[in-house]
Amino acid sequence: MSTKELVTRKEILDKARELANLIASSNEVEMFKRAEQLIKKNEKVQMLISQIKRKQKEAVHAEHYQKPNLLAQVESEIEKLNQQLDEIPVVQEFKQSQLDVNDLLQLVTSVISNTVTEKIILSTGGNPLYGETGILPDVE
Repeated sequence: MSTKELVTRKEILDKARELANLIASSNEVEMFKRAEQLIKKNEKVQMLISQIKRKQKEAVHAEHYQKPNLLAQVESEIEKLNQQLDEIPVVQEFKQSQLDVNDLLQLVTSVISNTVTEKIILSTGGNPLYGETGILPDVE
C-alpha cells in the first residue's frame, strides 16, 4: 500500500452530503420544485389525478373479482385520462424537470464511478486504455 493517508467512510459520507446539498441547490432541482408547486395548484390537473386514482381502484377491484371486460374498459378510461393529463403544459414541464434532475443524478453517479475506476487503474500502474489494473509489487 502507498504511504498516502486514507480517508474514512465518515469523511466520504460527509462529502456525499455536501454534494447532495449542492445538487439540492441546483437549477434543475429549483425548476422541479417550481413545477411541482404549479401542479399542486392547478385544479384541472388535480381533478384528473383524482379521477385516475379512482379508476385505478376500480381496475384493482375488477381484476380481483375477475371481470376482464370491466378491467379493459377501466384501463382504457385510465389511458384517456393520462393522455389528457399529459397534454397540459404544466404537466409536461413537471415531467421534463423530473428528467432533468434524474439526468443530473445519473451524470454525477457516472463521474464518480468512472473517476474511481480510473484512479484504481492508474494507482496500480495499470492501463487505462484497456481498463486493466496493474500488479502492485508490495501486496502479498
